[in-house]
Amino acid sequence: MRTQNGCVFNLPLKTLPVFRYFSFWFSFCFLTTSVLSAQTTIKGKIIDGESNEGIPFVNVLLLGTTQGTTSDIDGNYSLTATVPADSIAAFYLGYFRVVKAVRKSPFQEINFVMRHQTRSIQEVVILPGENPAHRILRKVIAYKDTNNREKLSSYEYEVYNKIEFDLKDLPKEMQKWKILRPVKVAFDHMDSTVANEKPQLPIMISEAVSDYYYRSNPVVKKEIIKANKIAGLEQKSISQFMGDMYLDVNLYQNNILVFGKSFVSPISDNGLLYYRYYLIDSTNLNGHKCFQIQFFPRRKQELLFAGNMWIADSSWAVKRLQMKIVEDANINFINQLSVNQEYEVVDGHWMLVRDHLFTDMYIPAQKTGIYGRKTATYSHIKVDKPQESDFYRRTDNLQVSDDLNKSDAYWRKARPDSLSRNEQGIYQLMDTIQKLPVYKTWYDVIMMLAKGYKPMGNFEFGPYYNVFSSNKIEGDRIRIGGRTSDKFSKWYELNGYCAYGLLDQKFKYRIGYRMFLTKKPRQLVGISYKSDYELLGQSQNAFTQDNIFASLLQRSPIKNMTNVQQLETWYEREWFTGFNTKVFLVNRTMTPISDFLYQYTTRDAIVITKDYIKTTELRFVGRLAWNEKYIDGTFSHTPTGTKYPILQVMYTKGFKNAFQSDYSYQKLAINVTDRIRIPPIGYVDYLIQAGKVFGPVPYPLLELHGGNETYVYDPYAFNMMNYYEFVSDQYLTLQAQHHFDGFFLNHIPLMRKLKWREVVSGKCLIGSVSETNRELMNFPSTLSSLNQGPYYEAGAGIENILHFFRVDALWRLSYLDHPNIAKFGFRGTFQLVF
Repeated sequence: MRTQNGCVFNLPLKTLPVFRYFSFWFSFCFLTTSVLSAQTTIKGKIIDGESNEGIPFVNVLLLGTTQGTTSDIDGNYSLTATVPADSIAAFYLGYFRVVKAVRKSPFQEINFVMRHQTRSIQEVVILPGENPAHRILRKVIAYKDTNNREKLSSYEYEVYNKIEFDLKDLPKEMQKWKILRPVKVAFDHMDSTVANEKPQLPIMISEAVSDYYYRSNPVVKKEIIKANKIAGLEQKSISQFMGDMYLDVNLYQNNILVFGKSFVSPISDNGLLYYRYYLIDSTNLNGHKCFQIQFFPRRKQELLFAGNMWIADSSWAVKRLQMKIVEDANINFINQLSVNQEYEVVDGHWMLVRDHLFTDMYIPAQKTGIYGRKTATYSHIKVDKPQESDFYRRTDNLQVSDDLNKSDAYWRKARPDSLSRNEQGIYQLMDTIQKLPVYKTWYDVIMMLAKGYKPMGNFEFGPYYNVFSSNKIEGDRIRIGGRTSDKFSKWYELNGYCAYGLLDQKFKYRIGYRMFLTKKPRQLVGISYKSDYELLGQSQNAFTQDNIFASLLQRSPIKNMTNVQQLETWYEREWFTGFNTKVFLVNRTMTPISDFLYQYTTRDAIVITKDYIKTTELRFVGRLAWNEKYIDGTFSHTPTGTKYPILQVMYTKGFKNAFQSDYSYQKLAINVTDRIRIPPIGYVDYLIQAGKVFGPVPYPLLELHGGNETYVYDPYAFNMMNYYEFVSDQYLTLQAQHHFDGFFLNHIPLMRKLKWREVVSGKCLIGSVSETNRELMNFPSTLSSLNQGPYYEAGAGIENILHFFRVDALWRLSYLDHPNIAKFGFRGTFQLVF
């Protein structure tokens, strides 16, 4: 036999079959072994030993080889070995390295549990030349506008959002509590991925599919939520938050708003002032050469991140991001917040394709807490292919489909990844729990505390904080009231109350009705009638006079009240999200009570007393809050804020002789409020308001400036001013509060652990009363104008005391000769902020 290289073997003819037999099996075994070695596939997941959360972008390496990979955004990894190895390692900065044995098998699953390693990184000085990470960072900053998707003329995508909440660290003894026996079924479903770790109890899971549209000129964001599946919470109260508009972390912004706090982005234009950067490695990710850069805060307790980002060469865009807030950041109720993102090139532009957020929240004074997970996957991305102009109209930029419930087949197709076994069990678990009587009881209690009303079938009793109060005129006051519930109707509502004063022995009451004309757009009408006492000129933010907290915390007895009989009808419309108007027609009769009288002096020095003042007014209120977000209930429409200034205009026209009205006049008031964030030194809240009254009217129809005679701090009132102390027919109000968020105290070692936060405030009021209005009705002895100059007060305080309290020291700086005033005082308030 001649081989290909010319060698000749002479073998007996009879030996050929035997030779071929052994050659075949030898070759088969050899090739099989080689194939098995080359095709050994290892898969698994890498999780955090404390949170049980997947860790993204962890380096995985077959020891003794050059073969490795990194975990994906969920912590999963897959590696095909082409050379033999007996061990595999996972290593990542901030964690102890973990090594595990590799079996001789064509396929195996190896999971890693990694635990945190606390270590300090010393400052590295690179001489000579510049830190190479800084050169890369400057390129990233220079190309931010090119790579920021919000700088595109338009884009759109379909987004799948999945959100899950779990109770964590539930002690075993809690499961034995008698009160929890009815929900024992829940503890049977608790998940503990890590051995010897306290289990997690899933309490909510939500999935949503929506279409999101963005246009940059002018900026319009629109989202249509097409499907929503929720287990554990009421669907309509949170459906709008399951979309993408409310859950957006854009790395390319200089400051990233998280839980109401402004964190400096690691690629901020001023990033070098806040972070240290280190070039760790270069690697190839999906065909893109990338530089891995690690970043850490320069100083302690500032609102910053730590983590890694992978920067694509030549385009200088972020390809991958893994970061979390630093452990000592001055933020409440949050142990950990991590953000993991992946970007891909779509039509020549870098677009976010996967986003994962994880939060570890704690409950003060409790051993338990809550894990929150949000995963978003973006598909069907279109860049610079805008819709027709009419599509972007601002009448409804967040739409929730009327048909949110979809079939299981729809969800199997819509999900980019199938649900885990634990996630699948949550839906069935919550359905079981919600049918238990104890769950319904707990739910009703929580809703009562949040809304102030106790559900009772078709009726809701409340508000509970107005049931009992006390003042000098009425004595102890008992009030019973309520409103119809959603079970009665979701289109209209009846509401009202009846109150009785034990001292004056008089009944007071109110009855009202409101209904939707349309829900898209939001249009309502209403009518009400009341006969009750009011404290004129009270701040809109203050407790009402019949609130139990106002009674308990008042500095002096309430005595300057007015009996008001009022018939009111109104129409409200939301023209687009963030802009709404409301028109009122009001007939009002005001009668003084107690020591106050409506008197005026004639030219002959004769004092004449009026029994009452009657007015008929047409009022208009317009409010513009650009891109403001809301929490919608059936009738409630609660704003959650906007990054733009909020403008409000109020106009009133009084008609003399209309329904026996006494005066003809006009009022105009304009105010602007805003929050200006100034990282890292906190933020400033300011209010500017100007107003004027046109036409001669008595003092009850002028602007009675809002004082405060309680020990509760009111951010919109003048806290060192008494009720009925100042009045104006033209005025200008300037108010500002600077919240330093611990900027100074964080640098004091003994104060750092307390996480107290500094706040300073200043308020100024300029006003006057014309001689005509001054002479039209005699002022009470306590009331005066501001004709002698502006009113000033200032304050300095500490907030975040025990996470919930704020205390201010306040100084009154003008009109110090007025009787019964305090020149200095303390005010406190309860506040829940991150």
